[in-house]
Amino acid sequence: MILSCGEALIDMLPRLTTANEPAFAPYAGGAVFNTAIALGRLGALSSFFSGLSTDLMGEILIETLAASRVDTKFAARSGRPTTLAFVKLVNGQATYAFYDENTAGRLLAVGDLPVLPPSVNALFFGGISLVNDPAASTYEALQERECKTRVTMIDPNVRPGFITDREDYVARIDRMMSRADIVKMSDEDLRWLMEKGEVEIEALAAQVLELGPKVVFITEGSKGARAFTKTMTREYAATPVKVADTVGAGDTFNAGVLAALHERGALTKKGLETLDAATLDAALSLGTRAAAVTVSRPGANPPWAHEL
Repeated sequence: MILSCGEALIDMLPRLTTANEPAFAPYAGGAVFNTAIALGRLGALSSFFSGLSTDLMGEILIETLAASRVDTKFAARSGRPTTLAFVKLVNGQATYAFYDENTAGRLLAVGDLPVLPPSVNALFFGGISLVNDPAASTYEALQERECKTRVTMIDPNVRPGFITDREDYVARIDRMMSRADIVKMSDEDLRWLMEKGEVEIEALAAQVLELGPKVVFITEGSKGARAFTKTMTREYAATPVKVADTVGAGDTFNAGVLAALHERGALTKKGLETLDAATLDAALSLGTRAAAVTVSRPGANPPWAHEL
């Protein structure tokens, strides 16, 4: 089982009523939430850990996860409100009003961490859940507790607009990457974290590998994606599609990578130490093909296995 650990929220998207009045419609979202959904749809045993509210919006999140075969038994339920992100479109560009104070997700504490059974063999971390305390420190504590015996993966999915203390945030991400077996980043995130805009991707990926992970995946938008280990580099071209939007693309890629590694028996400590080219190619292939379906339709709507 793969346990995705991180944020779940409700995107309030602008709509018009039948009376042509402006309104907002609730849609379940969040980067790590999307990865859990994509894993479930791709046929992996998927579970989700976050602070989830028992309010109306929290029930939408639970129902959405269940509909994609995601287990929520490890979630920390509370009566605190659900995080909301109100979206405003200006000339096609989205701006956000983010309501996260005192929410079920934001106030997640170490005392909420679940005891994990042996069936959980991998944990995934990332997104804006790694920005603000106490939740960010709680997720880091979970990774630190489990990283010696279970595979962990991190995708920082950097959102600079949410980060108020760059130094503290980068230090946390560096610590988590040093414990992780798998690191995934977009090329933009890689350059932002390393503060090196002109350095070649290969050199920056090598610096990340020096921190300790066994493999680093870098996505490069329409160019495709690459995988780096200390002994080889593999690449896979993006699948040509008509892009509706890019929401959830990276999250779906993460799920494809994890699902492919699991299918090939490589999602173990030993398996990641002995990765071969065919296994990396399979991970890149499923990740990019699944992400291509997601970007071909509006919103974060990852594919089911039969769609591939």
